[in-house]
Amino acid sequence: MNWLYVAGIILFLLGLMISIALHELGHLVPAKLFGVKVTQYMVGFGSTAWSRHKGETEYGIKWIPFGGYIRMIGMLPPRPGEDPTKVRSTATGPFQGLIESTRQAALEEVRPGEENRVFYRKKWWQKVVIMSGGPLMNFVLAFVFLTVLLVGIGLPTQAPIVSPATETCVIPGSEQRATCRPGDRLTPAAQAGLKPGDRMAFLNGQKIGSWDDAIHLVRSHGPGPVKLGIIRDGRPMTVDVTLIAQDRPNLDDPEKIDKNVGFLGVRPTEVMERQSFGQVIGYMGGLTARAANSILNLPEKMVGVWHAAFSDKERDPQGPVGMVGAGRLGGEILTSDLSEEQKIATFVSLLAGFNLAIGMFNLIPLLPLDGGHIAGGLWEGIKRGYAKVMRRPNPAPVDMAKVLPLTYTAALAMMIMTCLLVYADLVNPLTLTN
Repeated sequence: MNWLYVAGIILFLLGLMISIALHELGHLVPAKLFGVKVTQYMVGFGSTAWSRHKGETEYGIKWIPFGGYIRMIGMLPPRPGEDPTKVRSTATGPFQGLIESTRQAALEEVRPGEENRVFYRKKWWQKVVIMSGGPLMNFVLAFVFLTVLLVGIGLPTQAPIVSPATETCVIPGSEQRATCRPGDRLTPAAQAGLKPGDRMAFLNGQKIGSWDDAIHLVRSHGPGPVKLGIIRDGRPMTVDVTLIAQDRPNLDDPEKIDKNVGFLGVRPTEVMERQSFGQVIGYMGGLTARAANSILNLPEKMVGVWHAAFSDKERDPQGPVGMVGAGRLGGEILTSDLSEEQKIATFVSLLAGFNLAIGMFNLIPLLPLDGGHIAGGLWEGIKRGYAKVMRRPNPAPVDMAKVLPLTYTAALAMMIMTCLLVYADLVNPLTLTN
């Protein structure tokens, strides 16, 4: 058994459990602040591994680390005119029976004197704040992870530094090989004496700030002599280089070939380049947009997961991945050939992506997700605002029990998706090389 692989899985699960714990804390803090009685705060599902009572709340950890919850009393209102501590136990019709039995279960913990501590009696905006706290915490965590990644560690970037992997000869583009042969002519870089570690700084007086700058300046110059400013061992110097003409793949479309462009003959060095705090905001925005688009296309993506699970079709690297698959990725990261810095960066990026995905998914306006309760609170606010403008009596709290049939349908669909992802992650998992 590769213990480093196991350690990667455990490390990811630990990060996941911390994220879940903070998600539930995002619900717990405003719930207690607004006076809602919270009887349980649990990280995980299944049987309880450890718990402790503090005040009126039981805090604990369960054995299955793939979720969590807080238990608030009175999530659903009683029928109009009924005592909130006594709910009718009989009903007509299968759906009405389901609604009433769930309503009774939701109110069975409400004791005399606690009628004003139930969730359904809180103001609409307090309900929205309580239920938004969890996803908001995931967004905050994603932003923190991305800040650590971009500002503290950096992103892998091709720098205009001569790589040790740079070949010293000119290999014709028509030949499918990567090593030099006797008789191959030297590259302009080799003829000029460039060495691995040399940083290219200027070309004919034009500044080179990135690898893109270097390659564009070299190509656009074409064949002929140039003055190349470099930094070697911390000392600036200028070397004379004679560029040659080569046919090279187009930078925007590798299927196309650019004829007779300038050629120097060096490869870039990949470095971890730290970003500014402002770039974190832009990066977070782009990642959020991609996550939202993935959720909108989730049904289509799940079809792809189905085909990957039950056929030899390749797994879509941009498709969804479950907790099992993410744990396997954690193991792969630690056992990969990446540098220690790159391993940390990849791990932090994985946790950031998962927190963002969890936050976005929970905002879907369907029960049992947080977004369903948020939608109910907003609808209640609209109804109460309309009643106030029209000078009508305040309407009763929105009865979320009425959408329970849809809730159970959504919950069943999520269970099926979860099982499919687990199976696909086992038989055809995503890997770092996908």
